[in-house]
Amino acid sequence: MSQPVELEFSRKYDAEHARQYFEKHQDGLARRLSHRRDLQLARKALARAGEPGLVLDLPCGAGRFWPLLAEKANRVIVGADNSAHMLDVACSVQPAEVVRRVKPLQTSAFAIELPDNAVDSIFCMRLLHHIGEAADRRVLLEEFHRVSRDSVILSLWVDGNFKAWKRRRLERRRQAEGKVGSYQNRFVVPRAQIEAEFRAAGFRIDAHYDFLPGYAMWRVYVLRKV
Repeated sequence: MSQPVELEFSRKYDAEHARQYFEKHQDGLARRLSHRRDLQLARKALARAGEPGLVLDLPCGAGRFWPLLAEKANRVIVGADNSAHMLDVACSVQPAEVVRRVKPLQTSAFAIELPDNAVDSIFCMRLLHHIGEAADRRVLLEEFHRVSRDSVILSLWVDGNFKAWKRRRLERRRQAEGKVGSYQNRFVVPRAQIEAEFRAAGFRIDAHYDFLPGYAMWRVYVLRKV
């Protein structure tokens, strides 16, 4: 098991922030539609991965994907997060019949407290866009390769779309105006680069699904262990 990597943004998730994280995905029509599209892509990815029976949801956050994962009647769900507050909120806000299906686990995605080949699939939504350093992504991907028997489903921001182009333009303008601070917690990774990192960690790309092709930065990958 690797040594944990601590990301600066993860320190903010006390009880109040964990509750706010849950509430933000219920806030307004745009976020509800975005959540619905997330679920649609996640269903496609799980189907492509062969509807795995034992899934590690990491980081699970406030458990917003637990009801989806529980749609498969005999699926075992390990709901894991680095934040104990997140796990507490998830277990309190998700439906009781879903929570009964989940085995909570407080652990880091960079040093997962599970043995080798412990689960069929790792389900990792909305974490990698917070990891700007390739060395940190390598630690995470190698840990995923160790713990998963077969597949990994993950999402991140990629280039090659309108929103990524717009973000790069904004960042260049902010740099020119001297408005860029030292702290940044969201990153766009070039597709060629991240796909090379997947291969270097021992995965092949089985499929990918774009949130809004040509427009949005979000992409979901289904990876298979080689």
